[in-house]
Amino acid sequence: MQPALSNPGDAADAGGNRSAQQLYVTTTAFVALFSIVGVALYGLPFFYDFMVKEFGWTRQQVTSGNAYSKLVVGPLFGFVAGWMVDRFGPRRLMIAGILMAGLALIGLGAMSTLAGFYLFYLFNALGYVCGGPLPNQVLLSRWFDRGRGKAMGIAYLGIGFGGTLVPLLANQLTTRFGWHTALYVLGALMIALTLPFALFVRESPDATPGPSQTSASSAAPARRAASISLRAIFTHWTFPLLLIGSMCSIGAVGGTMQNLKLLLSLDRGFAQSEVAGVMSLVLGSSIIGRLLMGWLADRWAKKYVMLLIYVIVSVAVPMIFWSPTPGWLRLSGVLFGIGLGGDYMIIPLMAAELYGVPVLGRVMGVVLTADGVAEALAPMAVATLRDQHGTYEGGFLMLMALAAIGWLAVAFLPARPTQRIGQADPDPTDAKSPHASAPKPGTA
Repeated sequence: MQPALSNPGDAADAGGNRSAQQLYVTTTAFVALFSIVGVALYGLPFFYDFMVKEFGWTRQQVTSGNAYSKLVVGPLFGFVAGWMVDRFGPRRLMIAGILMAGLALIGLGAMSTLAGFYLFYLFNALGYVCGGPLPNQVLLSRWFDRGRGKAMGIAYLGIGFGGTLVPLLANQLTTRFGWHTALYVLGALMIALTLPFALFVRESPDATPGPSQTSASSAAPARRAASISLRAIFTHWTFPLLLIGSMCSIGAVGGTMQNLKLLLSLDRGFAQSEVAGVMSLVLGSSIIGRLLMGWLADRWAKKYVMLLIYVIVSVAVPMIFWSPTPGWLRLSGVLFGIGLGGDYMIIPLMAAELYGVPVLGRVMGVVLTADGVAEALAPMAVATLRDQHGTYEGGFLMLMALAAIGWLAVAFLPARPTQRIGQADPDPTDAKSPHASAPKPGTA
């Protein structure tokens, strides 16, 4: 069913120009994820060992900024952000998130106390919630149906490219100007690169372009969401399994990534350039993971793709810790990167298949809040165990257990749900309804 056209110019957008709009939407999501996740999330651990050396902080302290900020921001703002995306559209939230994340990096370059560290990490976490995966997942899900997995995979390549380039760029900037200036430059580049795209993105095929967009742009998704029971979704047996599975796997991935530089630089004595190379390799391999898992998600049931990703993570985490040689470490990094690439991307695809797109913002607001708690606590727990026992062995054993529990939880999810959970009376004219013209098996 074609959306209602508000003016004659919309006819072109509904026809031949739709592909161009989808390309712009995908590019916007790519650039936003490049900056807010690739640079601000995966780039910051590169600077942890410099803070340990300069300020005399412990490993627990340098990982606690990520932990405390997410524990505060996630529960307070995660569901609110999801509601705002469903009600007002993702564009405004993305703009705020881009500004906060960029300014947070600049502030972290200027701080010299733990109080300043926590303050700017708080802004970084707010930037992640407002401008990171949540609004971009909803934006892409509104614009794409059968090709949603492919579109999500392409957009999430931004994380891989950002994470691949940032360690190398940060190493060059740090070598020439020092780590403080490196953070200034990265924060400014984030804003300059990403903000122009977010300012003029269409929030849905029903929206008008650019800054003139109003809350009416999300009226159609809001009407569809009205007939869906969130309580039925959150109390259905599938939701806690999805929540536990995603929390455990994200915790295992985050615990590894947040401690990787500390492990390789301070414990194993690798040179800065070597560590930057390994971190870049991990995030570069995540590009392969996103492409592969996005392609598979359009052909297989999302559950089986999710299981494959979680198995890869479960195998790669111990391989990284117990790698006996630099060559084995690089091989482990490639495998871990492939799992990392698919991990974040598959969760909204599975949620959309189970519960539908109209409530995806609120569902993912809860899921991403829970994932943020796991991503906060796991790295700090691993670092604390290292500070207490002088080795990362206990911490990485904990991460292995988390990855295994995540796989087990997902194994019990339905492979091909026959009806959207919580949608008692689906609209047969809704292209995203399971009662619309039948899509290929395994598509969202």
